[in-house]
Amino acid sequence: MHRAVYEGERRLSVIDVPDSPPGPGQVQVDVAYTGICGTDLHILHGVMDRRVGVPAVIGHEMSGTVARLGDGVDGWHPGDPVTVLPVLPCGACRTCAAGHGNVCPQLTFIGIDSAGSMQQRWNVPASALVRLPGTLDLAHGALAEPTAVAVHDVRRSGLAAGEHAVVVGGGPVGLLIAVVARRIGAHVLVLEPSPQRRAVADQLGFTAADPATADTNALVGDWTGGEGAAVSFEVSGAAAGVATGVRALAPRGRLVMVAIHAAPREVDLHRFFWRELTMLGARLYSRHDMATAVELVAAGHIPAAELITQVEPLNRVGEAFAALESGTGVMKVLLDCAAAR
Repeated sequence: MHRAVYEGERRLSVIDVPDSPPGPGQVQVDVAYTGICGTDLHILHGVMDRRVGVPAVIGHEMSGTVARLGDGVDGWHPGDPVTVLPVLPCGACRTCAAGHGNVCPQLTFIGIDSAGSMQQRWNVPASALVRLPGTLDLAHGALAEPTAVAVHDVRRSGLAAGEHAVVVGGGPVGLLIAVVARRIGAHVLVLEPSPQRRAVADQLGFTAADPATADTNALVGDWTGGEGAAVSFEVSGAAAGVATGVRALAPRGRLVMVAIHAAPREVDLHRFFWRELTMLGARLYSRHDMATAVELVAAGHIPAAELITQVEPLNRVGEAFAALESGTGVMKVLLDCAAAR
């Protein structure tokens, strides 16, 4: 059984290990595909070593099929197509009791705090499984998790039909946010410096502009009739993206912080005061968000074929990470974990 192992800053290897059966309450999953995301890149860069531990198997955007059941597990059968909800809240604290398990202070995130899906067979708690429709292409099913991020972000924003939303950052999550926002009837503008990513946004029917060359104040003003956007989603992770998102907002507008910012950022607090703006954090998702995401992917509302631009076998995990990090001609990169099984 092959697995990809993170061995420390910028070091990945693929090793062969014995297959281990699922424990009580666990299900063994034959992993079909695993997506690589921005968090995985942060891990590769060594900035999360204290949390993930080294060596570590990472990955959480996945699809696969049930292989074996551990003791005490029912309701699942070998061959069932699944994805995994990697968010495991403690269930006992006040945050969980209030229904906000995605920000539980004792949260365990599978693929970061415990072994992830960059392996051919993966033992996970049965409670983490989410059923996929049998007709769904498993490559597309690997997009359920990032789509759940987008569903949660849009829900957190309070965006309503007819409102204008600016998405700052047109990578995979940014475009998924744009798609989900459009599904609820919002008008969406995508700001992205990469020509390739703007081309994908154009292909999906969005208005897209380069914030480095366009007068974004004038652009947003013309687009909204001089009022500004109701919501900005900051998905770029850059200081300039924060400033752009704030400037785009109408009075009483909402800035949703989606990207992980590794360093503190300057924020125009006078503009927050003057326009009575609101800043919202948006972290992870709930089981309800994941269920909605699966429905969207299965119904074909998520442009999976356009977003998945590269698939590599598990033994080329280094090349897959390098392709995503380069940002050249890629959106979503998947690892084919079933190859060579």
